[in-house]
Amino acid sequence: MYQLLKQEGLARRGVFETAHGTVQTPVFMNVGTNAAIKGALSAGDLKEIGCQVELSNTYHLHVRPGDELVRDLGGLHRFMTWNGPILTDSGGFQIFSLAKLRKITEEGVTFNSHVDGRRIFMGPEESMRIQANLGSDIAMAFDECVKIPSPKDYFERSCHRTARWLKRCKAALAEYNSRDDAVNPGQMLWGINQGGIFHDLRIEHMKTIAELDLPGYAIGGLAVGETHQEMYDTIEAVEEYMPKDRPRYLMGVGTPGNIIEGVARGVDFFDCVMPARNGRHGHLFTWSGVINIKNEKYVRDEQPIDPLCQCPVCRRYSRAYLRHLVKADEMLAMRFSVMHNLYFYNDLMKRIRESLDNGSFALFRSNYVEILDKRI
Repeated sequence: MYQLLKQEGLARRGVFETAHGTVQTPVFMNVGTNAAIKGALSAGDLKEIGCQVELSNTYHLHVRPGDELVRDLGGLHRFMTWNGPILTDSGGFQIFSLAKLRKITEEGVTFNSHVDGRRIFMGPEESMRIQANLGSDIAMAFDECVKIPSPKDYFERSCHRTARWLKRCKAALAEYNSRDDAVNPGQMLWGINQGGIFHDLRIEHMKTIAELDLPGYAIGGLAVGETHQEMYDTIEAVEEYMPKDRPRYLMGVGTPGNIIEGVARGVDFFDCVMPARNGRHGHLFTWSGVINIKNEKYVRDEQPIDPLCQCPVCRRYSRAYLRHLVKADEMLAMRFSVMHNLYFYNDLMKRIRESLDNGSFALFRSNYVEILDKRI
């Protein structure tokens, strides 16, 4: 499944095998919540910009168009015509962030749909059923994402409940995978470590879920209110207790600098809506920092977004043209901006992997960790 090829400090260079292809790690997963990138990028576009793994959302696809419909149409790979690896999150984060009214019990969570208000129940078995219908390669465990700050005793109770839910997820997915009509019998379950920024809770929870011997593990519940340093300290605390021969996934993080620091602390997988969301608002990542294409200084600028970038947009169009599209409120502006930002993130990961291959990650980190997050 996961093979560690090389290590520099805690930073890891590896490969991970899935039913739909091999993933070179460290990797950034491109977020297609509704089986599409917000910004009008298709599955074909994802291939062109170097995407390795596409990430879709269990909760959103369950609500619309319905996971059973996706199953009947051949699963998520066929539905969106993406033949590479897909990870689906469990829906837990969306339930806890979107649902205004929800009730948590040992069985699961009852909440109102954000689309039409209808009451929905989701627990470990329901999340696994939905993800089995979608047929992703990696199914994330159903967990509770607790907001920061919250009382430590609540985090502790939540960790115990999430661990119990994980055992139910494992049993349920094994049963779905064994069926003759399984959409993707090679689907894997990854567990999620929780505990806020309480290091003792994180470590205890990681030890507990590692005993289930899952194909991969994530660090969840970060980038939700804590400082960057608190996040880094938490990763460092829990990394020592994560299985060395399994991939590690830092959920929902983050800026280019956050990713470089995550890699330096032993993380292999990342995802974040930031590059697409920032792109839709005209904030573009470059190897010199972040630019706001709406600024007046770009009105006659004939340079590409980033002279060092080889994305389809930078190879053909100028900053002046993209700024015009943004100001004219053309849909093409959003498409070009998101395409560039996602290419940048995928290229960032490629350069990180190359630096690990040749033993120069420490130099790469010192050169870029601060400059890439800087606003120009």
